[in-house]
Amino acid sequence: MKYHQHLQSPAGEPDPSVSADRSGADRSGAIEKNSEIRQTAAFLDAILPRVKKPGRYIGGELGAVQTPCRRDQLDFCLIFPDLYEIGMSHQGLQILYHILNRDTRFHAERCYAPDVDMEAELRQAELPLFSLESKKSLTEFDVLGITLPYELCYTNILTILDLAGLPLRAAKRTSEHPLVIGGGSCGLNPEPVADFFDAIVLGDGEEAVIEIGTALLAARDKGVARDQVLEELAAIDGVYVPSFFEPVYERGEFRGMRPLFEKYIQATRRVLPELPDPALLSQPLVPLVKPVHDRLGIEIARGCTRGCRFCQAGMIYRPVRERSMEDILHLAEQGIENSGFDELALLSLSTGDFSCLPELLTRLMDRFADNYVSVSMPSMRVGTLTPEVIDQIKRVRKTGFTVAPEAGTDRLREVINKGITEQDLLATCRDAFGAGWNLIKLYFMVGLPTETMQDVEAIVELARKARAQTSGRGRIQINVSVATFVPKPHTPFQWHEQLNLEQAGERIDLLKKLLPRKGFRLKWHDPHTSVLEGVFSRGDRRLSMLIETAWRDGVRLDGWSEHFRLQNWQQAAAECDIDLDTYLRARDMDAPLPWDHLDCGVDKAFLKDEYGKALQREYTPDCRNHGCQQCGLCDFKTIFPRTNKKTDKKAGRASMQRARKVGPADEQGFRYQVRYARLGDSRFLGHLELLQLVFRALRRAGLPVLFSKGYNPSPKVSFSQALPLGMESLAEFFLVDLAHPLADIETTRLHLDGQFPQTIQIQAIELAEKKKISDQEALYRIRRSSLPQRDYSQVIDAFHTAETWPIERVRKGKRKILDIRPLVLSVREEEAVIEIILLHPHGRAGVGPYEAMEHVLGLSGSQSRAARVLKTSMRPCRD
Repeated sequence: MKYHQHLQSPAGEPDPSVSADRSGADRSGAIEKNSEIRQTAAFLDAILPRVKKPGRYIGGELGAVQTPCRRDQLDFCLIFPDLYEIGMSHQGLQILYHILNRDTRFHAERCYAPDVDMEAELRQAELPLFSLESKKSLTEFDVLGITLPYELCYTNILTILDLAGLPLRAAKRTSEHPLVIGGGSCGLNPEPVADFFDAIVLGDGEEAVIEIGTALLAARDKGVARDQVLEELAAIDGVYVPSFFEPVYERGEFRGMRPLFEKYIQATRRVLPELPDPALLSQPLVPLVKPVHDRLGIEIARGCTRGCRFCQAGMIYRPVRERSMEDILHLAEQGIENSGFDELALLSLSTGDFSCLPELLTRLMDRFADNYVSVSMPSMRVGTLTPEVIDQIKRVRKTGFTVAPEAGTDRLREVINKGITEQDLLATCRDAFGAGWNLIKLYFMVGLPTETMQDVEAIVELARKARAQTSGRGRIQINVSVATFVPKPHTPFQWHEQLNLEQAGERIDLLKKLLPRKGFRLKWHDPHTSVLEGVFSRGDRRLSMLIETAWRDGVRLDGWSEHFRLQNWQQAAAECDIDLDTYLRARDMDAPLPWDHLDCGVDKAFLKDEYGKALQREYTPDCRNHGCQQCGLCDFKTIFPRTNKKTDKKAGRASMQRARKVGPADEQGFRYQVRYARLGDSRFLGHLELLQLVFRALRRAGLPVLFSKGYNPSPKVSFSQALPLGMESLAEFFLVDLAHPLADIETTRLHLDGQFPQTIQIQAIELAEKKKISDQEALYRIRRSSLPQRDYSQVIDAFHTAETWPIERVRKGKRKILDIRPLVLSVREEEAVIEIILLHPHGRAGVGPYEAMEHVLGLSGSQSRAARVLKTSMRPCRD
């Protein structure tokens, strides 16, 4: 069976079996709601050909929920307020998605922020924003769960609420509206967006989301009012209800948060005692559009014990909780088998601190190296990248190598409690270069407490020394990445000032001037975005007015450089009479902070003490190895550090030396041609997206695909000519080289077919013949109902009687004339379709179906792209 059932049939007609019903008190509008879903699907059929990356909006990923919500279930839509490529890389949303859908009482779907072109199309068509799975409007859900991952996504939240047809502010929503609940790392100071949320989960959500769902089901059964529902949510550990607090201001200065109920004066972060069941992620969501992190992510530990004083995550995710090695191996085995990813990433705030990392890496690589699955560790600390670890990483392909000194001098690293020295860094670089790496990325911050311009200059000197650890090897590159330090809530530096725009620019300009060009590259995080991040990071509720004003003025997608403009925010701030620079200032350590009513579990007294130690350059040891440092979080009954027993670090290198690196690339190959059809929504996948889909399907099917050799081996698969985006086809193929012949081709075809979406159909597998590459002719059928309704017979007759039909093309500013008359072999009009036969010459300029439609039928570019075109055949040209 196919791995999902699409909302639309290949012909584009809505599937009448898809239900629009949802849980809730009012069921009278079920028929109308179902009609709305079908109308949305029909409009999308016309809209998606006009937007960038339409695959973002079609859903149907492997691992996604297939069944509609039942009448008795509570219906969640989990929303990531950024583009699909970012949201599909977020582990937290996937975990909650699987938790809810494993519980028969709940149903969960997903939504991501639309790009600006999709937003415009939805507004023009007067369509609501919808979920990926069922295409239901967001207003048809009981709960909208919105992730708060970083500050620059705040206006996207308003875009989502407004496109859903919801009032932006929680105070204006009624019992007819879904509850809007937030959660994520920004939840520990959500005050700038608090007025837009009914409730916010602080900390780990795995248990809290089930308790919230249970409370809401009980409240629905009782028919309680919305205010009482909020009271019941507030009684759940880790749930913050913003409307139960109000900010206090005196002469424009923030003076604290006033609780409105005696028994609810503070919300405390929820802490999960140990990491959730590994079975939750054994069936990962596999993206259709390439995300920023296109890999199987495995959370091997949560929390960190290092105590870096600038790091918010190190404070708000305490204590450290390591997953057992057996659970990790199970997750890797099941995740790779069920997804087809060719890379797995070991995720943690400090992966190198995992207690048995050398043995874990060795066992992972022994299992996956011969299958060309690589292992990456995105968060490694200087001193933990040992030669044993490096040897294991490079066994398949050399994944990225990034180390984070954070500061240019040992003195400043002592201030921030980094716990590494310059010699540690240089030793790591020496080991990496010696293992064959030619590129190392060094990450630094400017604006750290007590920083001087000499500390900034030292960044350049440290980069020079790092590059010198090469033993004379050439073509070595050091990438220096620099960001402006942003003081974060619940850290020892939460009271410290942040550099303003001019100060940050001065430091980056100095680095530009001093860093040599040859062998070095400087990248920097735009200080403009750091300013806005700093404003919202330590902001209060007044900023909700700023966010709404900027959003109404057109601000969107600030996390993307092509959209972000600080001047737009400055203009909005002027309209709201808000001085952005005041939010960057130092804070009095005894003055109230906007997040004081939100307890992250770490004592404020501990944070103050750490700030004092920073100024004295006093080291706070790692509590993993040096005992409790009295931060106040652990009760040592249920909440305490959970780590694995350390293993022999030498085991990694010894096992690697024993490992046999023999793979299919060393064997004789057998080439097969796989013919397939692309129908329905699969037409919205780009060529590169289709390639990745095929690679993963082949891996899941267990076919012995041969790989190229070298540092970055890739599958030996070649594809037919790329199908234009938006077009369907019955005549696609790819060639794949296998290590041994197939014993039962039909069984293999059926098994491989089951690895694809329903809209991609494997038609046949056959041994590929060695054929001389020749010109091809293809037949395309254009559905008349998708074209402007007019008579095309005259233009078709004119084309057939013409001896030449020249068109003008502009390529890279140069104009060329191409005669397409010999390339368009036939145009024929029938009652329901127009047929076009095109010649696709090998090695010479040709014409595509959309271009032919424009110049032969007289369509505009947008009209041709909106047409439903089906490629029915492709064959060598007849003599």
